[in-house]
This record gives sequence, structure tokens and C-alpha cells, in this order.
Amino acid sequence: MHFATHILNGITFVTPDAARLDASTAPALREMLVGCLDAGAQSVVLDLTGVTFLDSSALGALIAAAKRAGRNGPFAVCGVQPAVARLFALTHMDRVFTVHPSKAEALARSTA
Repeated sequence: MHFATHILNGITFVTPDAARLDASTAPALREMLVGCLDAGAQSVVLDLTGVTFLDSSALGALIAAAKRAGRNGPFAVCGVQPAVARLFALTHMDRVFTVHPSKAEALARSTA
């Protein structure tokens, strides 16, 4: 699994190249997100625009990032597709980390 990363207005955006985040991709996802936070990223936003499926293993990676962010800086997600949004609502993950509708919204909130 590969990720695109770029920094805009102090936010490190991480975009996975896979449409499915599951047990086979969760370790790499966790390593990338936690690695960004450990490297001193001020804020990390996972861009899920292209992700249509996310399982419990991937949720675990997001929780690990949210916990690490509690010590080092904010963690959020953006661009959540409907199926993933339903999963976040059912598991109350939308209470664990911020969910922005889009990358533009994440940027706007960072400058507000």
C-alpha cells in the first residue's frame, strides 16, 4: 500500500491509494499515521475520498492515530464516503476524531 502525503497550511494530509482499508492494509496505515505524528506533524488529516470500505483493523489504526495525536497534535479524517460514514456513526468513531466533509473544509477549519 502506498500513500500520498503533502502539507498545506501546517496540516499533513495523508491519502491512501487503496479503496479498501482492511486487515491487509491496516499495519501500513497505522505506521504511516503514527509515523507522521511521531515525526512532529502539527496536524494529520487522513483523506478518505477514494476509500469505499474500511474494516475493524483499519478502525484500530485510526484509533491508534487518535490516541497518539492526543499527545502530539490533532488527528482528523476528511472526504468520508457514505458507507464509511455509516460505520463511523455506528461505532461512534465520529466522536473519537473530527470528521471533515472535505479537504477544503479541513483547511478552512485550520485557519478559522
